[in-house]
Amino acid sequence: MFDPLAEIRALIRDVPNFPKPGILFKDFTPLLRDPAGLALAVELMAHPFRKMNVDIVAGAESRGFIFGTAIAQTLCAGFVPIRKPNKLPHDKHAVEYALEYGTDKVEIHADAITPGQRVLMVDDLLATGGTMEACCQLVHRLKADIVGIAVLIELSFLPGRDKLARYSDVHSVLKY
Repeated sequence: MFDPLAEIRALIRDVPNFPKPGILFKDFTPLLRDPAGLALAVELMAHPFRKMNVDIVAGAESRGFIFGTAIAQTLCAGFVPIRKPNKLPHDKHAVEYALEYGTDKVEIHADAITPGQRVLMVDDLLATGGTMEACCQLVHRLKADIVGIAVLIELSFLPGRDKLARYSDVHSVLKY
């Protein structure tokens, strides 16, 4: 019997002690090189949002670009990148957010999304939730409606979902 989640899970490689000792990194690059696996992952991420009239898919740099553009094409929506600092050439909005040690920042073009557009937020991974929470703040600043959040992998032992509790539709394909 075909089990789509088992198919996807089999294409995720565990890399111990990366990027630092004690971390078990979930590497999805084997999934990307497998045409059927990649297509299945994109479909599983997009499917819950097919009937939600998504106008824009917003993807977080950089791995959110990989899935975000494919999901945008699948949903017949546009794609907007949310970037790290100093990567966007035009007028932009920025949100700074806390990391374990220090801060980081994400930016979006000021004209990337029209007020009232329906936006699906996409990234590869939901861990502590800080990056996605900051990305959502940017989209709210542009007065858009977030219809959901889609990620390939959720590390459910971390508090990412708690930070995104105000969003009713947080969808992850795989949970670890």
